Amino acid sequence: MGLKPDREAGPSAGSPSDVWLEELAGRVPALASLLDAPPERQIALGYRHTLREICQQPSTWLETCENALEGRTALARAVYDTKQAAALVLTGSGSSLYVGDCLVLPLQGSLGVPVASLSGGQLLTDGIRVLPPCTPRLIVSFARSGNSPESCGVVDHLLEEDPSCRHLAITCNRAGKLATSYRGNPRVTALTLADRTCDRSLVMTSSFTNMVLAGLSLAYFEQAAEYRRVTAALASAARALLLSHTGCLAEMARKPFTSAVFLASGPSFGAARESALKLLESTSGRVRAFAETYLGLRHGPMAAVHDDTLLVCFLSSNPLVRAYEFDLIEELDRKKLGLAKVIVGEDLPAGFLNPQDLAVACSGMAAAGDDAAPVLHVLAGQLMAFFRCMHEGLHPDAPSVDGVISRVVENFFIHRSLPSGAGTDRGPVPTAGPVAEEFD
Repeated sequence: MGLKPDREAGPSAGSPSDVWLEELAGRVPALASLLDAPPERQIALGYRHTLREICQQPSTWLETCENALEGRTALARAVYDTKQAAALVLTGSGSSLYVGDCLVLPLQGSLGVPVASLSGGQLLTDGIRVLPPCTPRLIVSFARSGNSPESCGVVDHLLEEDPSCRHLAITCNRAGKLATSYRGNPRVTALTLADRTCDRSLVMTSSFTNMVLAGLSLAYFEQAAEYRRVTAALASAARALLLSHTGCLAEMARKPFTSAVFLASGPSFGAARESALKLLESTSGRVRAFAETYLGLRHGPMAAVHDDTLLVCFLSSNPLVRAYEFDLIEELDRKKLGLAKVIVGEDLPAGFLNPQDLAVACSGMAAAGDDAAPVLHVLAGQLMAFFRCMHEGLHPDAPSVDGVISRVVENFFIHRSLPSGAGTDRGPVPTAGPVAEEFD
């Protein structure tokens, strides 16, 4: 069998995670041949890392929960050093930015201070003027590898330009620059997650969800038991989703759609953005995908919903929010828009779906709450992206056939502000390090 311990997958390989993979192989026909294939076959077909990283998420979430609780003294110091941060800025690039999008509302509601999600690129190009005006500020940087030019570029810039600013790095790579470059700096705290959350695949899956859960721990400083309860509910719901819905999601991923729209509200809009990116990356751009809110779709983007468009609807558990979501879904049905719908949520009303639609019932999602729901919603998106990638004849671990994107990206200069009137002939200030950097 192909499920022998994977020494490349990290120190937890050959442990309960592999037992779980064996259970999936035995109970989910859509996964059986993939997981049972010899390792060399999995590598040749280019899916070995991605599939394991998607499937391992329930157990990694429990590990991340304990990791965050063990580090809560350092996390609390980052937020409350001498006095509570007056504002939080969540930053990252690509998928890591969408981690922040998932966390704005939960952290703002819990900490009672303004919280903003800003891309690393925006902080580099526009500087401190895009930061919330209240001080002191805490900048929370999310990164899978911590080696992209933006990761340290943002921290370096703000350490210099905003002396009152504090920094918290949440990263999956304890050997990365973001985790190692600021040791001993009292203004920078780092929380590094387990090595197996540092995805080896090009596409981020378990890195994304584990950084979301680690960031969510900031909302539970005085509620360790509740944080554990929520994480356990999520892990249980994710196991159930993988066991019960992987096959039907795989089948839906093979439908003849050429575009997809991911709809969500509140914190799960970050999961919708990430799911759209996963489908786009995993198909090397063959399937065009974007994310929108339910209420936002009416204001122009609905024009992109055609007969070959798949609609993926992430549902809220909040009755008021869900009422707006159902109104939009009913409007799409009335206008006969889209090829089919995938509706992900709990307690879906009977008769709500059309024959071509798919319901992904997530028992336990409501108990975890909307603030934690993004990690379940995105799991459905990850599975669809994986199976569509395989259907396209691509390699999930490295799906870009022409090499336009890869797990390492070409380094670029981090420009410093120049005196007024100075030209670009002064030359940019290069980032330190090698020519190629890992994706965040």
